[in-house]
Amino acid sequence: MLIGNLGKDPDVQYLEGNIAVAKFSLATTETFKDRAGKLISQTEWHTVVLWRGLAELAQKYLHKGSLVYIEGRLRTRSWEDKEGNKKFATEVVGDNLIMLDKRADAGSHPHAPHEGIEGLGNSDTTPPIGETSEDLPF
Repeated sequence: MLIGNLGKDPDVQYLEGNIAVAKFSLATTETFKDRAGKLISQTEWHTVVLWRGLAELAQKYLHKGSLVYIEGRLRTRSWEDKEGNKKFATEVVGDNLIMLDKRADAGSHPHAPHEGIEGLGNSDTTPPIGETSEDLPF
C-alpha cells in the first residue's frame, strides 16, 4: 500500500490483444523528527505498473503530481543490457487505485478527476510482461 504523487504522466502502451499497460514513477515521502527535533523528509521513488482497465483509467485521469493510493504487489525482473551486465528492476504491480486529488486541485488539469473517483481493481491475474497465462502455475 502506497500513497504518493506521480513523478510524470503515465506512459501507456498497448500489447497484443489490445491490452493496456501503464507505467509511471510514484514518490512517497516520510517525514520524521531527528534527535535534535529537526524535521527530516525522506522521499522514495517507486515504479508502478497498471494493467488493463486500471491502465486506461490512469491514462484518462492521472497526470504528473496526481495524489494516489496504490495497492499491489512487488515484482522483480532481470535482464542483460547491451554490454552483458545483469540489470534488475523492482516494480509495484497495482491491483487497486484510488485517486486522492481534491476537486479544487483538479481544476489545474483538464483531465483531472472529481473527488472520490475510485479505480476498479484487476479481478483477473495478469501475467508478467513476456509471459502468457499458460506459463503461470495456476
